[in-house]
Amino acid sequence: MHISKRHQPLTLLFVILAMIIALISLIVSHVLLKELAEDERKKIEIWALATESMMSESLDAELVLNILQSNTTIPIILFDEGTKRLESHNIKLPSEGINLFLQRKMELFERKHEPIILSDMNQILYYDDSYTLKQLQIYPYIQLLVISLFFVLAFIALRRSQRAEQNSVWVGLSKETAHQLGTPISSLLAWVEYLKLKNIDPFIVNELDKDVERLQMIVDRFSKIGSEPELKQVILQEFVRESFTYIEKRVSDRVKFNFQFPEQPLNVMVSDTLFGWVIENIIKNGVDAIKGEGEISCSISVDKKRVYIDISDNGKGIPKSKFKSIFLPGYTTKERGWGLGLSLVKRIVEETHKGEVFVKSSELDKGTTFQIRLKRVF
Repeated sequence: MHISKRHQPLTLLFVILAMIIALISLIVSHVLLKELAEDERKKIEIWALATESMMSESLDAELVLNILQSNTTIPIILFDEGTKRLESHNIKLPSEGINLFLQRKMELFERKHEPIILSDMNQILYYDDSYTLKQLQIYPYIQLLVISLFFVLAFIALRRSQRAEQNSVWVGLSKETAHQLGTPISSLLAWVEYLKLKNIDPFIVNELDKDVERLQMIVDRFSKIGSEPELKQVILQEFVRESFTYIEKRVSDRVKFNFQFPEQPLNVMVSDTLFGWVIENIIKNGVDAIKGEGEISCSISVDKKRVYIDISDNGKGIPKSKFKSIFLPGYTTKERGWGLGLSLVKRIVEETHKGEVFVKSSELDKGTTFQIRLKRVF
């Protein structure tokens, strides 16, 4: 399940709408350009007919001259097959090598448009698109680029709006949870103090006290979601081991924990309550993956700038297609899960600690390794 699925129809509709508008724009532009090209072809055919008609005394010479002079935009080249002479109109000629220049232009024109044969004059007319038509041919692509840019920006704005909405929901839910837990925890604190005054097994009272303290820590974690937490310097090996120790006492003896830590103390800046939550969530996911029986391993490595925490299990594994999905709010494979754990892990690591967290590797029925990267402090 993924709660953001409710946004998928809107996003899909948005993409389809963009494609339809772009397609309609291209079709309309193509039709208009085709009509303009045909219109220019007709003009050139009339111009060619007028050129041939100059040899006839029966036509009005002034009318023919006006037709010939009316073409001021379409580049043309007249090739006389008898004399091999080239004559051009509406073409800017170079100062030297005019014939070679016109021959190349003529070949280019022939590839674009079928030449017009002037049989009476033993000439061939080659022509190109007008400057205006050339500009219009580029226009659909510019238009498509602008439309695409507009929809990309609008899509980004929509996604940011959805993300801001989700963040607002998670922050509100977290703070409301912290508020609702406050009253029963206060009551439990009072009961623990009352039991201390009675002749109750000290071990039981001590364990109850620890669990109440743990509840207070959970409330503190929820209350800090969405606010700017205070980071403090800790020795990473000690911090991670403490988080493992808490979980280790509360899972089956059939779960084995292995550690590979460097001897040199590694300093990092973390929010102790929030980053402890990160480690515990990943460990709990590993315990669920191995179904209460197997191995959970943790190794820490370092380079010049960063430290790397790898937490592995030998459980059921994660399909590669789900490596990113598991961090999305609402994604869960559990029947009663909310799908918030890894989403909050990613938020805490990336936004609060400016680090990275991702699935480093996973194989089905062999296990998964999560990696956390943090900036090293000297």
